[in-house]
Amino acid sequence: MLKTISVLSIALAFSSVAFAKTADNQLSKEEQKAGWQLLFNGQDMSHWRNFKSDTISSKWIIDDGAMLLTKGGGDILTKKIYENFDLKLDWKISEVGNSGIFVLADELGKYIYSHAPEIQIIDNERHSDTKIDSHLSGSIYDLLTAPKSAHKPAMQWNTVRIKMLNNHLQVWQNGVSTTSIVVGSSSWNTLVQNSKFATWSNFATANKGRIGLQDHGDKVWFKNIKIKEL
Repeated sequence: MLKTISVLSIALAFSSVAFAKTADNQLSKEEQKAGWQLLFNGQDMSHWRNFKSDTISSKWIIDDGAMLLTKGGGDILTKKIYENFDLKLDWKISEVGNSGIFVLADELGKYIYSHAPEIQIIDNERHSDTKIDSHLSGSIYDLLTAPKSAHKPAMQWNTVRIKMLNNHLQVWQNGVSTTSIVVGSSSWNTLVQNSKFATWSNFATANKGRIGLQDHGDKVWFKNIKIKEL
């Protein structure tokens, strides 16, 4: 009997640890101590607003603990401006879907992407915009290509980490490093000059900005969005 209870206690302990690691939209005690903050708590979107608006569209809804963009929700960005930060989030894209995560976003241009580099979100297998390698998910759109090992099919959750420290941009998707470059460096400027952004005034020239999520007309889900200022 004691042996049975002991085995049951161990099983419950392991179950508790597993739950603690997988519970969505929460910070662990270690993350709290380290200064991480949630940008989405699974219940509201109080940290976000639409591009050039004080409010957020009702077309951005909460679906099973995730932020879901439904048709016509519009681009959104954080209410707060960030300079040096470590950002983590999970995303899932619909079949034939397209979206993106922006850094250094401002509202000085006509569009959210006018000045902001984009970490691509897309259905690699079905979307027509994936013929160019730097348009695959996890890539810095039209600039840097994410390795194939970083990709997952549509409707599967992906984990992305984006770190910006003194203009050094690093990106990991599903544990795979996809980007490590200094924004504004000669290497970066060469990439920009060879991209669609070559003639875009003030593209990626700011050293701080907002985090943005793109409405490309397709359903996309986000959860576990957390940030640490550096």
